Amino acid sequence: MGTLIAHYEFQRQHHWGIVQDNQILPLGQFSTTSEFLKNRATLIASANTDGPRLPLEQVKILSPVSNPRQVICQGVNYADHRAEGGYDKQKPPYNMIFAKAPSSVTSAYSDITRPKHVRLLDYELELGLVVGQDVTGPVQVNDGNLTDYVAGIVIANDISARDVQIPQEQWDKGKSYRTFCPVGPYLYLLSRQETADIHNLNLSLWVNGELRQSANSGDMLYKPAETLTELSTIMDLHAGDLILTGTPAGVALHTPGPLVQKLTSLFMSRQKRMDIFVKSQLQNPRYLANGDVIRAAIRNSSGTIDLGMQQNTIVTNEEES
Repeated sequence: MGTLIAHYEFQRQHHWGIVQDNQILPLGQFSTTSEFLKNRATLIASANTDGPRLPLEQVKILSPVSNPRQVICQGVNYADHRAEGGYDKQKPPYNMIFAKAPSSVTSAYSDITRPKHVRLLDYELELGLVVGQDVTGPVQVNDGNLTDYVAGIVIANDISARDVQIPQEQWDKGKSYRTFCPVGPYLYLLSRQETADIHNLNLSLWVNGELRQSANSGDMLYKPAETLTELSTIMDLHAGDLILTGTPAGVALHTPGPLVQKLTSLFMSRQKRMDIFVKSQLQNPRYLANGDVIRAAIRNSSGTIDLGMQQNTIVTNEEES
């Protein structure tokens, strides 16, 4: 079995520890996720299982991805989500890759701050992969060696400002506002024997108690090993980097199909089309509003892998000019 890890604050200091039975077995203090991961094997092997523990309610849970060098994202990587976004459901010939700002990362229980100018705020539950070692050149990743490159998995929510992302055609900008990437509460360090489980995890997201997203990670079109192999041919990866693997269907955004989009492009200016898009989306009650509470969970059916429950509340940035 793998190991459930918490990054937490206790007595104004940041610590790392193993989570068991609603308690934390302290492992030590490390300034970054990268530093912790590079020492994880020794720390876990030498942990004093008879030592003192902390009740979870006595600590403040922090994001298990701290100071990330990169937050790399896959877009439209589930067939049903591709369909609701106006794309063909088939696996595309290319893996859509973009980024979120590292400063968008926040904890599993922090508020999500909606900028005043954002009217179409959306959620995207995603399985996050936490890179376990530095990769500075092409590697061939498969299910047999996946845990050599992926230390563990986390819950992540790719919060998105659709009225920035779509009209401005800027995915990075529309998804990178501060607090737009809740991560955690825990990091699950995968054992080599659990590699297959990464393809059979149940993803669930609720807004105000209503189930909005429910899918299985096995439905991903580009699988983790394939994505890591491709990324290694493009960029350096570092221990502690976060890769978001795409969201399933159930988001608030719904766009017209390709035929409608093509026809409107022939007879309307781009600005007119975008004005119509925003106006029509404002009639959709599924977009997030102030006070909405988002809960998210990822676990397997047997319960041997459970990444905890993420819960965030939407608030407005009242200081924005």
